[in-house]
Amino acid sequence: MKAAPIPLFSQSDIAARVTALAATIAASTPKPDIAAPILVGGFVFAADLLRALSRHGLDLQVDILWLRSYGANRESGGTVSMILGPNENARGKNVLVIDGVLDHGRTLVKARELYLAAGAASVTSVVAVDKSRKDAVLRADYTAFAGVSGFIVGYGMDDAGEGRGLPFIGVMA
Repeated sequence: MKAAPIPLFSQSDIAARVTALAATIAASTPKPDIAAPILVGGFVFAADLLRALSRHGLDLQVDILWLRSYGANRESGGTVSMILGPNENARGKNVLVIDGVLDHGRTLVKARELYLAAGAASVTSVVAVDKSRKDAVLRADYTAFAGVSGFIVGYGMDDAGEGRGLPFIGVMA
């Protein structure tokens, strides 16, 4: 990371949105049975959201999904590769896919396809940041923050491996 990111959303902004999202998801129908965080960018958001959902009485099983679309670049190459896919626990269950950022939506499309092929009853999605691109192929069902432009880092999201541990979400200058 050559330049420091410009903070967009603070720790307290994020905590407030995660709490609100958890309340909304916990009240939804059908309720999710399984949480499916997408590694690597969604792991911090997923951990916070899972704890918040538990506080709202929704303690979910977890099935990790590892997909990759960015690699070391700031632009997605358009191809989503699967490193670790769904397991047999998804069959007949309502799956909540959790990711850090929705840019073009291809990663969420791939996740949805994988879980439906594994027999999931339904697949919903939640992201920390939806860039709200007009050319996105999918919209998340739930979003903490929307309409962000630029390349973002922090809160689990990185710039070629750097910045994941930042406690805020920032945009690279």
